[in-house]
Amino acid sequence: MALIPLLPLLAAALTCGLQNNGRRAASVAIAAMLGSCGLALAAFNEAWGMAVGAHKTFNFEWLTVGDTAIPLGFVLDPLNGAMLAMVTFIGLLIFIYSAGYMKDDERMARFFCYLSLFAAGMLGLVLANSLLLLFMCWEIVGVASYLLISFWFHKPEAAAAGKKAFIVTRIGDMGFLIGILLAFKTTGTLTLYNEAESGMLQQHLTGTVFGFSVAAVISLLLFMGAVGKSGQLPLHVWLPDAMEGPTPVSALIHAATMVAAGVFLVARTFPLFEVPLHEEGILKMTHVVAWVGAITALIAACIALGQYDIKRILAYSTVSQLGLMMVGLGVGGVAVGMFHLLTHAFFKALLFLGAGSIIHGCHEEQDIR
Repeated sequence: MALIPLLPLLAAALTCGLQNNGRRAASVAIAAMLGSCGLALAAFNEAWGMAVGAHKTFNFEWLTVGDTAIPLGFVLDPLNGAMLAMVTFIGLLIFIYSAGYMKDDERMARFFCYLSLFAAGMLGLVLANSLLLLFMCWEIVGVASYLLISFWFHKPEAAAAGKKAFIVTRIGDMGFLIGILLAFKTTGTLTLYNEAESGMLQQHLTGTVFGFSVAAVISLLLFMGAVGKSGQLPLHVWLPDAMEGPTPVSALIHAATMVAAGVFLVARTFPLFEVPLHEEGILKMTHVVAWVGAITALIAACIALGQYDIKRILAYSTVSQLGLMMVGLGVGGVAVGMFHLLTHAFFKALLFLGAGSIIHGCHEEQDIR
């Protein structure tokens, strides 16, 4: 399992040293992604045969602080098996498309370095069996997105869009980090699953924080991170501006990687979202997720109707679709939300790559009027 994110990570390191040979850097990155895709399809085949609720884990001790051991690990189950196949397959197609799209760019090798780092971060996030490892990969995705969105930094709009994406997503990540610390204080572990059945998602959490159940508070803080990454209201403002990067970056962010991370986080930690806000109450965090998603879907779709830039139309369409995924998760349909995430990734990647071809053919014109 560890090889799946490791291959793009090695490709990022290798292409970093090939700054004067863009074609070779593209070949290295594509070969690494092809290898990851093959391994991911094998993992998906294994996960497909697992029973509902079954999982295969590989945990190891990362470091020890005093008497506290901090483990990291990977997990494979039906939830992330399909995600792995989707991310690597669509990522591979975008890598191949990028080889032609960026062929005249003098910084082509660096582009593939950032692209490989982006893919490695997302694959590590999907496989993570520890909230700490998930957060590390989450931040790698955030840094790589900043580098890619502002790749053409000689354009003031691109530089500003990169900074905006980085700062806005950090707002959500602050809540995510506080949620991780609260989860560790409550459960004594950051591992999601382990063989001793004492993982975070295998425990029955008790206790309250400010009158609310501790599980609900943890899930609210984790949802803040998901709101930032998946462009939900009110932290959606960075996503349309992310169109200032090269078109393959837009396709990767909006289809296979970054925006999918927030939806996947909610799906992965879904047992925490099902705990009532109060011991005797009926309201749950899933209701909050559903309402935020519904409002986002409606408002983003209305905004898209008034856009004339072909890529911004698709950007607001993505925000709206992500809202629908959150609605699916919020009404208790993890399979529904994830199914829409997977199907959306394919058609949205095709739309963005098709838009890139149209923009090239129209001499970089993006106005549809």
